Amino acid sequence: PTPSPGATTVTKAGTSFLSATPVAAGQPVRVGASTGEYLYWSFPAAAGETHEISATVSLAKNRSNGRSTWTVEVFDGLRRRQACTAGAQTPTADASATTVAIGCTLRRVRPWAEPWSADPLPGTYYVRLAVVDVPEADLGLPIDVDLLISATGDAGTSPDDGKLEAPLVPPANAGEVLDSVPTAAPEDEDDGGWNINLTGWLPEAGSRWIWTTAGGVLAAVAGVFGFALTRRPSTR
Repeated sequence: PTPSPGATTVTKAGTSFLSATPVAAGQPVRVGASTGEYLYWSFPAAAGETHEISATVSLAKNRSNGRSTWTVEVFDGLRRRQACTAGAQTPTADASATTVAIGCTLRRVRPWAEPWSADPLPGTYYVRLAVVDVPEADLGLPIDVDLLISATGDAGTSPDDGKLEAPLVPPANAGEVLDSVPTAAPEDEDDGGWNINLTGWLPEAGSRWIWTTAGGVLAAVAGVFGFALTRRPSTR
């Protein structure tokens, strides 16, 4: 992929999904980072487009003789990981390598899909670049990252029928914003406590309170009757 003519180079990257740096297709990216950092970028995708992500990591000169494995991952607006159809998504750099090339070609963005599928849909996509296996001595060493996202195909045209109602973009301010203070429901008027509803204190027929009371009364009667039977008559 080649950058678009006159495109401004992006010189920063985010550290999470929320702070991902926006990048347009054809806009080159060149940032300096440290080994072990997670770098995030975001880009818009329209139906009918196929995107290709290519990145080159320039490794530190004073790194150890160990091998390092790098990866680039792509997520859609719902944070679902998208599969790569081509490219070296997780390459390993030898001890003598000075750079490592990473690539990922996504599937064509569809205008609609079934809810249970993970097909790419229009919306905001996120790119995450990181190292997944590196000697501990190399953590924190400086690196240079060159990244470019290219888009092919005609946006808005697709042989699939249907249309997505809204792009898959996560809400920035989730929840409902109240414009005014909610009013509490009016309470029943208090008449000083003299108006007592006796029916509210009575248990319902067949409730456990009735059975408990009846059982207690029967137990007391049975106790008195048993005591009367076993009591010895007076000898006086």
